Amino acid sequence: MVLKRGLFLLLGLTALALGVLGIVLPLLPTVPFILLAAYCFARSSERLHGWLMAHPWFADALTQWQEQGAIRKALKRKAMWVSVLSFGISIMVVPLLWVKGLLLVMALCLLCYLKRVPEID
Repeated sequence: MVLKRGLFLLLGLTALALGVLGIVLPLLPTVPFILLAAYCFARSSERLHGWLMAHPWFADALTQWQEQGAIRKALKRKAMWVSVLSFGISIMVVPLLWVKGLLLVMALCLLCYLKRVPEID
C-alpha cells in the first residue's frame, strides 16, 4: 500500500512538473498532465490534491472535469492543436522511421481520446 501511494505520488509530481512546463513551452500540452497529476494526488496525497484543486490556474478545469467529466470547448481545441503541433514537429525531427510510426500512432490515440472527451460550451 505504501509503495503504491509512493508510485502515485512520484507520477503525480512528474505530471505536475510537465504540466507546469507546458504553460511556458508551447509544444508541451498542459491539460492532460494536470488531469493526471490530480488523479495521482487523489490516490496518494490529500494535501497535494487539495492544493491542486484550489490552485487559481487549474481549479476551474479540474472542478469541471471532476463534477461534469468534461472540459471547456476552447481548452479542448487548444489541447488538440498543441498535441498535433508537438507530435508533428517530433515526427519531422526524429530520424528513425519506426519511431516516427510510433509517434504517429500515439498522436492518433491521443487525438481519438481528446475527441471523445465531452465539452462544456
